[in-house]
Amino acid sequence: MSKKIYLDHAATTEMLPEVTYAMEPYYIKKYGNASATYELGVESRNAIELAREKVAASIHAKAKEIFFTSGGTESDNWAVKGMAGQQKRAKKHIITSKIEHHAILHSCEHLESLGYKVTYLDVSKEGVVNTEQLEQLLKKGAQSQNVDDKVSVVSIMYGNNEIGTIQPVEEISRLCKKYEAIFHTDAVQAVGQIPIHVRKLPVDMLSASAHKFHGPKGVGFLYIKEGVQMPSFIHGGGQESGKRAGTENVAGIVGMAKALSIAQAEMARKQKEETALRNYFIQNVIKEIPDVRLNGHPQKRLPGNVNFSFKNVSGTALLVLLEEEGIYASAGSACSAGTTSLSHVIKAIQVPKEYAYGTVRFSLGRETTKEEIDKTISVLKNSIKILRQES
Repeated sequence: MSKKIYLDHAATTEMLPEVTYAMEPYYIKKYGNASATYELGVESRNAIELAREKVAASIHAKAKEIFFTSGGTESDNWAVKGMAGQQKRAKKHIITSKIEHHAILHSCEHLESLGYKVTYLDVSKEGVVNTEQLEQLLKKGAQSQNVDDKVSVVSIMYGNNEIGTIQPVEEISRLCKKYEAIFHTDAVQAVGQIPIHVRKLPVDMLSASAHKFHGPKGVGFLYIKEGVQMPSFIHGGGQESGKRAGTENVAGIVGMAKALSIAQAEMARKQKEETALRNYFIQNVIKEIPDVRLNGHPQKRLPGNVNFSFKNVSGTALLVLLEEEGIYASAGSACSAGTTSLSHVIKAIQVPKEYAYGTVRFSLGRETTKEEIDKTISVLKNSIKILRQES
């Protein structure tokens, strides 16, 4: 059997052996509850706090600004729902974009059902948020006496999980600061992939998930800038400075910190190599396959993200043919896999219908090789030829 080619790193990544090794003691020997005062418990507490310092350093934050969660979805929910609830008497307007992850979109829909006002910003055909529209809404809110106009939180993702477009986060941060709105960014696809400096941006809140950068599943974090008043999200014990109750996932937290440390050490080299391989992939597919379009911004995109739409081709059928050749890719967000409806992201960037249903996302990783990309291009050419003959 030929070697499998995994090109779905935006969905999840394999856990590195070094990460597994770092986690193992906390399942077997160092199993103490971090809230306990005896040696086993103190050992776990110390491991958590050391991990917190490492995670904070990776994004240039303070350790006390890092709150551990079960992953990106929880972090997103906490950021949007928490801040909306905190300011509900003074500000009831939330702003996001039409291409956010469903963790944000569904949170906003829930808030709408509770009486909050939500605006979903338009994006360009390359997936870039309309910052002029954002400023108009922020300015209107700042000048209005109506709580339904006053903006409590703006949530815009750092890099899109489907099309890879990197948003003008620094500009959005500046606008939010100017008009006194809290800014949250879902950086699940960006942390561990590209440099992030929360002091320079500066954002108020940021979400991340370990399994996107070769860490364990079921653990992530929410960065909350010092001074931002944020209510507790899960009630119970006093864990995470009383903000997020529940016995800590010590092994997962240790594993995330280890994975992020490795990602930081490799980032400059990995980003350069992945970007070059990504560009090679894009250029050769466009050169060798007719009637194909690249989705997302051609330059301002995540290093490993490639998203194509092929004219008059079923993306689902194409994925089947790719898998038969040992190539794993995605029709879009893995969180929405199994559905036949058109991606909300593809709709928002106005991909023509004859192309839209032929959308496939490829996401490269640290082990992806040129030989694998060459084979993928060859299989793509043959598969698309077959599907177009059948249609």
